[in-house]
Amino acid sequence: MAKKNREYDYIIIGAGSAGCVLANRLTEDSKNRVLLVEAGPKDYDPMIKIPLLWMQFVKKRRLDWGYNTQPETFMDGREIECVRGRVVGGCSSINAMTVVRGNVGDYQRWQKTGLDHWGYNDVLPYFKKIENWEDEINPESQNEYRGTNGPLKVRFSKYQDPLYTAYLKAADNIGLGLAEDYNGANQIGFSRSQQNIFEGRRFSAADAYLKPIVNRSNLTVLDRQFVTRLLFENKKAIGIEVANRSGDLSIISADREVVLSAGAINSPHLLMLSGIGPAQQLEKQGIRVVLDAPEVGKNLQDHISASVGYKRKTPGPFLPKTRIDRLTIGLLSAYLFGTGVAADFPGGLNGFANVDPSSDVPDTQILFNGAPANAYPWFPILKPKWEDGFGCRAVLLHPESRGSLELVSSNPTTLMQLRQNFLSTENDRKMLRDGFKVCRHLSEDPALDEFRSDEVLPGNLVKTDQEIDEHIRATGISVHHPCGTCRMGSDHSSVVDGTLKVRGIDNLRVADASVMPDIISGNIQIPVLMIAERASEFIINQRH
Repeated sequence: MAKKNREYDYIIIGAGSAGCVLANRLTEDSKNRVLLVEAGPKDYDPMIKIPLLWMQFVKKRRLDWGYNTQPETFMDGREIECVRGRVVGGCSSINAMTVVRGNVGDYQRWQKTGLDHWGYNDVLPYFKKIENWEDEINPESQNEYRGTNGPLKVRFSKYQDPLYTAYLKAADNIGLGLAEDYNGANQIGFSRSQQNIFEGRRFSAADAYLKPIVNRSNLTVLDRQFVTRLLFENKKAIGIEVANRSGDLSIISADREVVLSAGAINSPHLLMLSGIGPAQQLEKQGIRVVLDAPEVGKNLQDHISASVGYKRKTPGPFLPKTRIDRLTIGLLSAYLFGTGVAADFPGGLNGFANVDPSSDVPDTQILFNGAPANAYPWFPILKPKWEDGFGCRAVLLHPESRGSLELVSSNPTTLMQLRQNFLSTENDRKMLRDGFKVCRHLSEDPALDEFRSDEVLPGNLVKTDQEIDEHIRATGISVHHPCGTCRMGSDHSSVVDGTLKVRGIDNLRVADASVMPDIISGNIQIPVLMIAERASEFIINQRH
């Protein structure tokens, strides 16, 4: 039997990107007693801090929930990884540290659905509130789009490789154009990536929002504590049931609100476990229905990508630095001092394009790979060098395909089934194919002749649309931006309303990527922070 525990004013479930923001803002008033609960550990793993090592979290599924999709029909039946951070800081502790807000048109689209206070002019102040923007390229620049007093440190990538300059020239040559600041007035074009890296180390949402205030007397943070269900009284959220590391259950009460910020997979999962979701699914698992909410777990969206890769004629600057002795020194230097090769990574360009000229927002993102994905530490005689290469990948920004989540057990530790339905429409397949062709065209521009040798992925024998589609089905990967599963909307079928309250339930909100009505034009880390900033304000304003 669960024992009764302490009471709080607000309980925040999930110490990921959104949860860290909520904890910070809600404890600004010393009268608010706030509990932040996280299933994963504190972010003490030294690998988190070292920018170069971010891909290790994806490859080895470290600090991750371990989700994969069900076999994807249009991806050769493959199970596609869905990496989700299970650690304080959430995905901001393990992702590629890329700062993208999305396009003006994304938020105008939300507004046109009836979400009157989610247009671009409504969300821009919160994007500015988030960031402490350091523009080293144009240090004197001040503009209406950027913030300089926020908690999150943001800068341009500092990685140096002459290949970058060649790619920028190639982008200009083929008409993609250059973007001075893709988070400013114009997103379209190619430019250096913007990153939340500070003094050579990852600067996560936990670094920005949680660590500076973790000693506030009105904040309690519980890590490695697993929320098993939400508790209700007459369709009013009154608390949570939580399991500690030993599996012992406790009940913790919330006097004012429970806020779900567990992410696009775990927030709908917890709603369903607690009796809010499609009644048929809940009854099948023997869960008492608190509220029949058919849209919970539906509308799942994500970005899917396809790559092209080349051998490099002569080794670039990264290969010699991965010799084991040099790399070891570089990793220590990055961790201790924020300097050296590991304080950045060879992926410092970002592009946004309209493959379909009729599109009013970018439909394709182009990500640059300055080294092959299989690069590894090497040493003469003991282990040969890897063969240097580079490439880029096209990301389908606005898929028509929609997936869903299915509850398969009432046991909270059993993962949900994910069906992304990637590329399930002909238009999605065409758009990603066309994006791939743009990547190939870009990489074959004469500006890259001095760097580019043979195409190795997929190889120059792959030419026809059918062959390109086969390549995409066999090798395409997610960019790990799931969202939309607790859709915000003005219609009564939406899961949450425009203030992020769960429809039909009092004292319960959702604030994370799951509330996005549809996916934005780029990485979702920064929009999630914006959503959490807005949620905090909604909660505070309701109180006063």
